[in-house]
Amino acid sequence: MNGKKVYQDLIMVISGSFLIAIGINMFFLKNHIVAGGMNGLSIVVNYLTGIEPSLMLLVTNIPLLLISYLFLGKSYTIKTVFGALILPAMVFLTQGFPTVTDQPLLAALFGGLVTGAGLGVVFKANASTGGTAIISQIVHKYAKIPLGIAVGLVDGLVILSAFITFTPETVMYSLITLFVISRMIDKIQLGFNRSKNVLIISSQAVEIEKAILTKLDQGLTLIPVKGAYNKKEEAMLMCVVPEKKFPRLKEHVLSIDTQAFVVVMSANEVMGLGFSLPTE
Repeated sequence: MNGKKVYQDLIMVISGSFLIAIGINMFFLKNHIVAGGMNGLSIVVNYLTGIEPSLMLLVTNIPLLLISYLFLGKSYTIKTVFGALILPAMVFLTQGFPTVTDQPLLAALFGGLVTGAGLGVVFKANASTGGTAIISQIVHKYAKIPLGIAVGLVDGLVILSAFITFTPETVMYSLITLFVISRMIDKIQLGFNRSKNVLIISSQAVEIEKAILTKLDQGLTLIPVKGAYNKKEEAMLMCVVPEKKFPRLKEHVLSIDTQAFVVVMSANEVMGLGFSLPTE
């Protein structure tokens, strides 16, 4: 790994840890929102014993870092050690920040957005802040399920501990937070630029192809297909477009052929020229 990439990853871990700390101290702590993970357990422990969340986070990471080394490798663990030290430091530095709202629902929603964004940034650097995030990464790696769902499963178990300490209403707010966090993580991981995958079969395929290339300045692929009923061989057009361009694409297709067979699917992640790679 080159030095520039390491530097970028460390900056992302610091930034993400700061956002998580904001979520804990400005949204969750005073509202008793147990947003899963060691962050949530630290809030439960703080309520029961008065131990500061920053200290709780620091102490519990030691055995989990060993697990990280065994299952996720040396490179990941080195960055996780950094995150495991930075997050408690950020929580300590922001513990004097004022609570933004005393309305649990608002705290659950906006705290979830901030914390989910922080976790997503840290995960995007292929690191974590320690705690149960390590377990979530292991589940994601070996069970082959989306990272947001892995976080939801692991942290959902932690939220059950809140039943012992807080009211059922508080636990329900915590579940809302967990959902928001998991969705936000996936948004950060996959990106906010949504696209559509469009498949078009038409007798006017040549004209539609020309319109897409010239009027939309959008690439496409020709796929040979054969009708099952009439056995007619023709070309199917496949085009992946940013969501904002889709209405124009549909307008051009229907203006050329109102009988065109069109299938539209969401494309959650698109890589390549014009999407993850810049055009010349």
